[in-house]
Amino acid sequence: MQTRDYWPRWAESLRRYKLDALAVLLLEAGGPLNLLGAQALYIGSPFLGESAAALACTLESSDETHAFASYLDPEESAESHSAGGGAAS
Repeated sequence: MQTRDYWPRWAESLRRYKLDALAVLLLEAGGPLNLLGAQALYIGSPFLGESAAALACTLESSDETHAFASYLDPEESAESHSAGGGAAS
């Protein structure tokens, strides 16, 4: 299973508990801490399961981390694209 296959389930869980905005903030601001979190998840993945390993892969790549943050907050992504498009015109 690909890492992005888990995103809808993670997003639904975060939204259910109203943690999606906090998750976006932590993903965007985490930087090097995301790598430490990924390593901790890799260590625990035999006990935590395949989803934890997929989350570790997401946190390990800054591109994937930003893509997941955009997936969680599509309005933020649309605003940044429209702001960038307006500046280029």
